[in-house]
Amino acid sequence: MAQAKRRIVVGMSGGVDSSVSAALLLQDGWEVIGVTLDFVCDGSGCCDAADAHAVCGALGIRHLHRDCSPAFEERVIRPFCDAYAAGLTPSPCPGCNATTKIPELLEAAREVGATHVATGHCARIDKTPEGRFAVRAAADGRKDQSYMLSRLTQEQLACLVLPLGAMEKAQVRALAASLGLPVAQRPDSEDLCFAPQGYRALLAERGVEGVPGPIRDSAGKVLGTHTGLLEYTIGQRGGLGIGGLPAPLYVMEKDAADNAIVVGFAGEAKMRGCGVRDAVWQAVPAPDQPLDASVKLRYRSAPAPCIIRPGTQSGTFRVELAEPRALTAPGQYAVFYRGDTVLGSAMISRIVRVDQEMGE
Repeated sequence: MAQAKRRIVVGMSGGVDSSVSAALLLQDGWEVIGVTLDFVCDGSGCCDAADAHAVCGALGIRHLHRDCSPAFEERVIRPFCDAYAAGLTPSPCPGCNATTKIPELLEAAREVGATHVATGHCARIDKTPEGRFAVRAAADGRKDQSYMLSRLTQEQLACLVLPLGAMEKAQVRALAASLGLPVAQRPDSEDLCFAPQGYRALLAERGVEGVPGPIRDSAGKVLGTHTGLLEYTIGQRGGLGIGGLPAPLYVMEKDAADNAIVVGFAGEAKMRGCGVRDAVWQAVPAPDQPLDASVKLRYRSAPAPCIIRPGTQSGTFRVELAEPRALTAPGQYAVFYRGDTVLGSAMISRIVRVDQEMGE
């Protein structure tokens, strides 16, 4: 008797990456079902259902829709707005993958009797000698999305397939064209899928608006007035409306309690480390001793050598950089690597500038 095909659900956004992922899985012998997750049901979402449907038709596979807008509102949009209101600079995509996108695909897989799910993310999944699943960087470093998958749990990784991890982006587009897929030349999406008009417009719709306040230097001297904390990002150069100084100023701190921004010159606007919370570990279990690693402090930053030290509270750690680096913003994720393998990640809760002590 012939062996039954393995059944897999592929998240279909209508983009070239998810489309080619589905095609590759078909070639590999999977029974593929395309699922479009409708995150924002007002026509402004990133998922083009018509393109996804056309691709599924071209490949001869089933195409299903799943309304995820209530979960997306609760788990992604509302926390995003709340974070900005609290003076943070959130990075919604890593959290969305772990709390919404992959869980919803897994639920869809259970409903149709599939054992695995797949996405078009450019990354790889490996299993360590100790039996732990971990994300690895993609072969195409320019398109690597391992950072975006750093919040996934062992249970999620065990069911996830990433067909594009070993491919260059040019190969992906060439394969889409050779297969006659209607999205072969569709450009990559770069914006927030739930804020096509920009995050400021979204925040204004949700009643999150900036209130003017003082701009101070590190000594407390008032240099000017800002237009609202949400308009600025830590590490930002210029755009402060302050002239007549010998060098550009950088945003070093957003003080939500006083509705103030602290600025300084380039030599001051560096960090020696940060405090992180809500850690998720992949290639290694949560360390109870200092751990040598490298860390990405934002999505597009280069990994920096560091030491990770356990904090005093569960899930918290101190990240001590080997050398000072440009400032990053609380609310972003610190993603820890060993080589090209993700060890784990945590949300940055505070930064420690070069003029400050690490503390606990």
